[in-house]
Amino acid sequence: MPQIIFLPHEELCPEGAVVEATPGETIIDAALRNGIEIEHACEMSCACTTCHVIVREGFGSMDESDDLEDDMLDKAWGLEPDSRLSCQAVVKDTDLTVEIPKYTINQVSERQ
Repeated sequence: MPQIIFLPHEELCPEGAVVEATPGETIIDAALRNGIEIEHACEMSCACTTCHVIVREGFGSMDESDDLEDDMLDKAWGLEPDSRLSCQAVVKDTDLTVEIPKYTINQVSERQ
């Protein structure tokens, strides 16, 4: 099984985390299943950018983003060439290293 290495994030996983992923699941599904509460204001329907992540290693192993995801990513805070919406990024057989950006463009966070 592939692993996803989540780099440390001050609020969501201060120590970082290494989680097992099932090929065919999305990055956010693997994160949520392991207690990493990546924000997902649109309930993972590719209608916002709150689940934006940067895939630092393994980016090329995933299918390319589609036009809808690319259009949404254009609105993401801190967009980088290896950015993906974690609700759309499907894990294959390769390990990934993922960074969760410090900020989202969501004006109201459900976390308190």
